[in-house]
Amino acid sequence: MSQKLVIVESPAKAKTIKKYLGKGYVVEASMGHVRDLPKSQLGVDVDNNFEPKYITIRGKGPTLATLRKVAKKSDKIYIATDPDREGEAIGYHLATALKLDPKDDIRIEFNEITKKAVKEALTKARPINEALFDAQQARRIVDRLVGYQISPILWENVRYGLSAGRVQSVALKMICDREAEIKAFEPEEYWSIEALLSKDKMNVLTKLAQYKNKKIEIKNKEESDKILKSLDEGEFIVSDLKKGKRKRNSLAPFTTSTLQQEASKKLGYQVRRTMSVAQKLYEGMNIKGKGTVGLITYMRTDSTRISDLAREEAKNFIVEKYGKEYYPKTPRTFDTGKKRTEDAHEAIRPADVTITPEIAKENLKPSDYKLYKLIWERFVASQMTNAVLNTIRLEVLNGDYKFRASGSSIHFDGFMVLYDYSENEENTEVPELSKDDKLNPTKIKPNQHFTQPPGRYTEASFVKTLEELGIGRPSTYSPTISTLITRNYVERESKSFVPTELGEIVNSIMSKYFTNIVDVEFTAEMEDKLDEIENGDKEWRNVVKGFYDPLKKDIEIAEASVEKVKIEDEPTDEICEKCGSPMVIKRGRYGKFLACSAYPECKNTKAIINKVGVPCPECKDGDVIERRSRKGRKFYGCSNYPDCKFVSWYEPVKEKCAKCGSMMYKKYSKKKGNYIECSNPECKIQVPIVEKEEKPEKEEKSSKA
Repeated sequence: MSQKLVIVESPAKAKTIKKYLGKGYVVEASMGHVRDLPKSQLGVDVDNNFEPKYITIRGKGPTLATLRKVAKKSDKIYIATDPDREGEAIGYHLATALKLDPKDDIRIEFNEITKKAVKEALTKARPINEALFDAQQARRIVDRLVGYQISPILWENVRYGLSAGRVQSVALKMICDREAEIKAFEPEEYWSIEALLSKDKMNVLTKLAQYKNKKIEIKNKEESDKILKSLDEGEFIVSDLKKGKRKRNSLAPFTTSTLQQEASKKLGYQVRRTMSVAQKLYEGMNIKGKGTVGLITYMRTDSTRISDLAREEAKNFIVEKYGKEYYPKTPRTFDTGKKRTEDAHEAIRPADVTITPEIAKENLKPSDYKLYKLIWERFVASQMTNAVLNTIRLEVLNGDYKFRASGSSIHFDGFMVLYDYSENEENTEVPELSKDDKLNPTKIKPNQHFTQPPGRYTEASFVKTLEELGIGRPSTYSPTISTLITRNYVERESKSFVPTELGEIVNSIMSKYFTNIVDVEFTAEMEDKLDEIENGDKEWRNVVKGFYDPLKKDIEIAEASVEKVKIEDEPTDEICEKCGSPMVIKRGRYGKFLACSAYPECKNTKAIINKVGVPCPECKDGDVIERRSRKGRKFYGCSNYPDCKFVSWYEPVKEKCAKCGSMMYKKYSKKKGNYIECSNPECKIQVPIVEKEEKPEKEEKSSKA
């Protein structure tokens, strides 16, 4: 009996596709790449026109043996790796390993794993796109030349095991530069004035906006007092009241970058977690009544485009669910004007819009459900009518001083019935007043402020900046951030990135000796050249040569000039119990730890224990300490482990439950904010944690920096 072989990358994907194809097809997984440059050597012959040396990846021998065995029994072989450069490269190497001709029609691709998409792809088999492979090959070789030739310089002069990467190094410089901006920032004083005005029991809070029809800037208390005196002598008269309507546009469906940003802001997901969950949703999940189905389209894309079929399905769903008035007269499209590689694909959207989050919920883990819901709602909302807001703007004059207040209310919710987003706009309740109405000042309040430095990068703002600057690709953001953290170049502090001393040292060396590597424009230009290779406009070896020639000179200078750097250990008050010497804080692959300062004579080391100040509720003898799981998740346990097995995902607090006397835990939710909850399941009393409010005179305003 004849059979056809379809090769995909993952077993989950293979399982989903096998269900669609049925008998006559065998679906196998390559488990990602099967061939690559060797880890033990450079693997690129720089003297022979940058010829790469590819070998079978260690551990992939049995996988290839299985694929060859099945391939021999198959009449036709299709390579169905992911629809991007990386997938094309895996496909090329599979073809080479299985001795297939890349010019034959062996490559199929689909943007979503649905029965229709997979079957249609089989009718459109094509040759391997060698230009696409060359673009990926050029990236791989350039990154290898940087990493394998600069990293040893760091090993020799700073610490063994460090790494330098093409995208990683410019990303580190961005974080270090931001920290330098923050340290160098000098705050400037400024003041604002608010007036609470009233008429016939109607109150409105206004802000001083102009003086003699020009924007007003109040630099100090003296200027503020002078204005207050003038206001006391005058009257507050309504000079204008404007009513109108304003449209609020729905947002485009997600790209990889915008999904990473929104998942970070709304769900608190790190980029790595977002991409991991999205991968599962794409490859297929078991949904009751439908079996294993791919829930979303391919999640690595720069495009906001959607197919005509998806738009029509969205239209039918919206009209049936919400009514005709919620679908625009002209279908919505989003043209980003980008010419990136991934723009050949669609935006990230549900593969089947009729599988609503409510339908999928009972079959998905909470983390999977939340991301699917975010993607589904964003897509459907993107195809709905704009929201219409009633707007009102009040202007009040007191002599030459103009105060303003503005507000809005929903006239027609449109897409906001499903997906709302913050525009960071001020919105004050403005009462119905008439021109020339005289208002009584209930309270006039001056506020002192100081400009603030630019904020540190969060994952969301960092991803957004990388995309805006054209550094790397959305698919590279997650590994770039992970590398910076695992190498201890960067730490997370209150969800923001802060460079470590080691990161500052590495950045200093890279900035001094490898100016091109850490230059934003140079890195973005390389991405453009890779695009040109893909489009057939440039030859990959020429691009690599143009990159390597100046790099080679920089490497020679750095090898002769970089001086050894000693990173001082952080002293502590703790004494080594083995030899009596002071303990110091060192950094290792897994973070900070305590080590004896008398090393190598004394090799005593131990973990740093962070006590939370609460005795263990079970053994009463130990302390509750902060610990980390194998996956890096924070949890709390007893210092007497393993004798005491107390553990909790939530941080215990000293306060006992006022009702039952049980232990209370710190918790957080977006709706409730920070609160503490009783651990007794029969009690579950919740008490909000009241944050200390800053005094008005300490209010802050971001600078333009």
